[in-house]
Amino acid sequence: MENEIKIPGPEALKEMDTAQLEELCARIRDFLVESVMKTGGHLSSNLGAVELTVALERTFDPFKDRIVFDVGHQSYVHKLLTGRQAGFETLRSLGGMSGFPKPSESDADAFIAGHASNSISVALGMARARTLTGGDYSVVCITGDGALTGGLAFEALNDAGQSGERLIVVLNDNGMSIKKNVGAVARMLARQRVKPAYYKFKKGYRRVMYTVPGGRAVYRFNHSVKEALKHAILHNSMFEEMGFQYIGPVDGHDLKQLAYLLDAAKNAPGPVLVHVVTKKGKGYAPAEAEPDRYHGVSGAGPKCSGESFSSVFGRRLTELAREDGRICAITAAMEQGTGLDGFAEELPDRFFDVGIAEGHAVSMAAGMAKQGLVPVFAVYSSFLQRAYDMMIHDVAILGLHVVFAVDRAGLVGEDGETHHGAFDVGFLSQVPGMTVWSPSSAAELRDMLDVAVAASGPVAVRWPRGGEGAYKDGGADPVRTLREGTDVLLVSYGRLINEVNAAAELLAAEGISAGVMKLGRICPIDLDAVCAAAESAGRVCVAEESVENGGVGEKIAAEIAKRGIKARVLLKNLGSSFTSHGSVSDLFGMLGLDAKGIAASVREEFFRG
Repeated sequence: MENEIKIPGPEALKEMDTAQLEELCARIRDFLVESVMKTGGHLSSNLGAVELTVALERTFDPFKDRIVFDVGHQSYVHKLLTGRQAGFETLRSLGGMSGFPKPSESDADAFIAGHASNSISVALGMARARTLTGGDYSVVCITGDGALTGGLAFEALNDAGQSGERLIVVLNDNGMSIKKNVGAVARMLARQRVKPAYYKFKKGYRRVMYTVPGGRAVYRFNHSVKEALKHAILHNSMFEEMGFQYIGPVDGHDLKQLAYLLDAAKNAPGPVLVHVVTKKGKGYAPAEAEPDRYHGVSGAGPKCSGESFSSVFGRRLTELAREDGRICAITAAMEQGTGLDGFAEELPDRFFDVGIAEGHAVSMAAGMAKQGLVPVFAVYSSFLQRAYDMMIHDVAILGLHVVFAVDRAGLVGEDGETHHGAFDVGFLSQVPGMTVWSPSSAAELRDMLDVAVAASGPVAVRWPRGGEGAYKDGGADPVRTLREGTDVLLVSYGRLINEVNAAAELLAAEGISAGVMKLGRICPIDLDAVCAAAESAGRVCVAEESVENGGVGEKIAAEIAKRGIKARVLLKNLGSSFTSHGSVSDLFGMLGLDAKGIAASVREEFFRG
């Protein structure tokens, strides 16, 4: 593929005419479809941003100017244009190219990006740094209409608009984040798209007045008239009211118009917002027809066998909600990802998609719970991090019964460090009154969800991406002994119990008797049961998909020491740093969390010599 399609660098773009650039865009689309369908990754969003990215890289120097992506899953074209075509076959694989911008990968990547709504804040910080240090470069951020459903984006717009800094915000408006955007902002942008009359008037008015003798003075004198006409035709532009020069809307697939407007924005004296309208999946018919389906494709790698934990959760929650009219489902722009599409279809009056606004979702859930409802907030682990304050102040202090359905807990694989659910074990257990369940099978997920919905106070049920492994038992036991052993005790929870069980088998083949204890409830932990088993075995290994700090292993080790139990403890976890991207199986192997790695660590720590 790479031998057939050559993608030039940003310098070459400046020498190309419009026809050549359009041909290049077609070649890039061909490359993306063929390559990403093999490796897996984000397809629709990149296809929709081809012309926009080409125009940006032609207008700005990505190695000098700072181009900041929001989320960053639409940065593949940027990677191709900045010299990384040769590594595209390694996209999102262990040791290969990241699926998001990553400064350690290229100087052209201004900032890491994995979650939405932060790019305007980051870009404003860079612009202010440029001013304070006397730098000479442009700062551009590309944000989506989906990202504008997040409150952080508005905090940044409010500050940036009054800052006076030379900053360009490119609003890539495709009407979607993953699925169709929700809320008032989406409706406002839709109105902006279909009201170009004001901009035609503005351009023609200025052209005429600047050619008439004395017209410039009249133009300035009649500024208030122009403003009145603008408001009459367009009502108002929220962005202009916030202090931005608003340009658009412009067709995001018209290279000539994009080049003209981006050049104008580059030379503007203050903050500018360029409103670009694009089509997600552009140029590839299947992705245009179903942009949400092709938002992320899985590639040619192994597929999840059986039903996913997310779909099991969604179906069971719908069943519970049929029987209990108090149960409501909340999501932050992740209806399908968290398995709630069936709930939304069957019980739309009790389904609430708040957009990319996790903090708002938790506070809203608190209000619902205070008034007697049973809100269930389905959210990815790494997204829930944004709502930590609200969990404490709005839910926990009042002891409100909000159920947190935490999807993508543990390693998620190819999306890497920005998406791994590595921290929820620690931060959830810090919240006073919080109960945390961690099912190891689909049956356990159903049973533990039943318990969580019927409980009181804040409750979390957390599960990994994908489906169950060899362990398939049900129940909602806080602790369960799966295997008796006399030489060492292996403790784990969630899907990692599959690797621990397999490790016990490997050790048994070597004559080492390993007991296995599975925790179903990881907060509060049944420390009496664990400590009794630890004292009997004298050797304990705790394996978990969590960072070490604040993890279950630390709590068990501390309690064993506190009680004066004579037992040696080995902790196997994600360590104290961020875990890179790659398949989950590859990451387990790299971290020593697969069966072979756990068995080897136990052997080395406790039975060497």
